[in-house]
Amino acid sequence: MTEITRVPLQPIAKGSLTKLWLGVIVVVLIAAGIAWLATPKGVSIDTLTAGSGPTPTAEDVVFVEYVGKLADGKEFDRSQPLPPVAKGIFPEGTPMTLGEGETIPGFREGLMKMQKGGHYVLHIPADKAYGATPPPGAPIPPNADLVFDIKVSEIMARADFERRVQAIQQMMQMQMQGQGGAAPGAAGPQ
Repeated sequence: MTEITRVPLQPIAKGSLTKLWLGVIVVVLIAAGIAWLATPKGVSIDTLTAGSGPTPTAEDVVFVEYVGKLADGKEFDRSQPLPPVAKGIFPEGTPMTLGEGETIPGFREGLMKMQKGGHYVLHIPADKAYGATPPPGAPIPPNADLVFDIKVSEIMARADFERRVQAIQQMMQMQMQGQGGAAPGAAGPQ
């Protein structure tokens, strides 16, 4: 017959199990923090005034008034007012097309989440802006994060935008033809 030797188990010290679980929780939190830091940062939007209606698509043109700044607050760009010939035909603001590659990826991504009448602050990380190669001569340094203060005045279908551009071109052609109608050498009013 075989004999089994019994080994007495030591009782777990009071509080050891709690310490074990606290250690596991700390390790999980540290791992989550490292994962969060390693995750690439995306575009973020602060809504100052909510807009209304649908958000634009890649087939739309968004009219915006904006101020572009570097992360340190230095202004590098600003929207320009419409030329006088376009007033009344287009809403206020600079028209921005949203097709792929027509603007920096972060600006496009941010605009596609905005609504007409809204006022937003758009934060774009460098990798969704110009990255290491900003445009030559631009006041934007390599790997710069960008911040835009944006007011959306209108969202318009691209087809409607193009019809309005054609109307302006026709008006300008008619004005040019009207100015060129006088015969050379003809005396004007005196």
